[in-house]
Amino acid sequence: MRLDEYFEEIERDERAERRQLAAEKSYAITDYLDDVETNFEQRVSDDALLGSTSPTIFVGRSSYPNVSTGMLSPVGHEERAADFETGGHWYDRDFSIEDVFQHRTGLVNTAKTTSVTNVADAWNGFLGTQREVAIADRPVDVEIGLDSSLDVDFSVSAGDVTSPTGPRARAESATLTENPHVPRPVKKTLEDDDWHAEGAMNYLYNRGFDVYDINTILSAGALGEGENRRLVPTRWSITAVDDTVGQFLRGQIRNATAVDKPELFYNEYLGNRFWILLAPGNWEFELVECKAPGSVWNPAPERGMILAADREGHEGRTSYVDETAGAYYAARLGVLEQLVERGRQASVLVVRHVTPDYWGPTGVWQVRESVRNAFDGESGTAESFGDALRQLEPQLPISLARLRRKSSLAAGVQSSLSAFGN
Repeated sequence: MRLDEYFEEIERDERAERRQLAAEKSYAITDYLDDVETNFEQRVSDDALLGSTSPTIFVGRSSYPNVSTGMLSPVGHEERAADFETGGHWYDRDFSIEDVFQHRTGLVNTAKTTSVTNVADAWNGFLGTQREVAIADRPVDVEIGLDSSLDVDFSVSAGDVTSPTGPRARAESATLTENPHVPRPVKKTLEDDDWHAEGAMNYLYNRGFDVYDINTILSAGALGEGENRRLVPTRWSITAVDDTVGQFLRGQIRNATAVDKPELFYNEYLGNRFWILLAPGNWEFELVECKAPGSVWNPAPERGMILAADREGHEGRTSYVDETAGAYYAARLGVLEQLVERGRQASVLVVRHVTPDYWGPTGVWQVRESVRNAFDGESGTAESFGDALRQLEPQLPISLARLRRKSSLAAGVQSSLSAFGN
């Protein structure tokens, strides 16, 4: 499909229209919080949280290497515990920002402070229970003893509610009330104390485990060489797994044939618009983010559109990105999965437009899933990379000239055209 026809088709995309949030920001989550608080207070006794089903864990990063680590449990919704775990199913069910916040505030975090080291053989007590929850392939029933009352202070104003979290309490003990089911590939990685964490991650990915499962196992200190195993803060583990699997996938297309012609894909979700341009050539990747005034990452209208960008060449990166953080690795993973599936390589430019409708941070999972699912739709094609950019310009929130000043890939096209003209 030619790009002009492709743009007309996008404008008629009813699914994208349904996903477009209302212009007036919604703070319905504030009404939900009162019900959450009441539910927790009714379910918690003086010294224990009974009948809890935990689908996942959380490891904090504050005060590292002595961190807060614990289990997350949707008290009162045990029969739907798996729904509360972040994953691609949130995208498949078309979660709104309110839906994400409701599921996050619906999880109670019962945690202890501990050192991230010396956890290789921690299979008993609180850390042992936490690890069993992390490596199980379904939510696990636990009983958690508390040494403090729950902090369920949800008294926030509408202007403050950008990233609400569930109640918190200091845990004294935790006990399994059922035998968790651990998949055989996970058992294999646990039993091999000489296996580097990177190899174990790629092994699990090749066995059909998604990155969401792998980063939870990594967080619990269950991967890597025995003496080097340690708890990994959840935020760090998410990026570590995206990066590690991404590097593995990039190696698979290193010598692949390039795509035949420029292809443009589009997706829109949670107030974020994504344009993904694949062009003939060796692997290169760049993410350019356009953060609109009034969006969560650019709340001051007087600042105008804020741009951020990071890139890598054929050999990849050797350092952490400077401007786009975890979104870079999440977007890159989605692109590489598609290229590996096709057995091709490409020079790739991803432009993310964070619109004012993105009024609260939901996490990089929405970047990963938006890019992954963009390839399910039809693509538009162009004669050249430069031609694709020129036709794309009217769809973007910035001019092509400004994009070229920020994007190395777009600037490279301009340089090549100028040299050819001379």
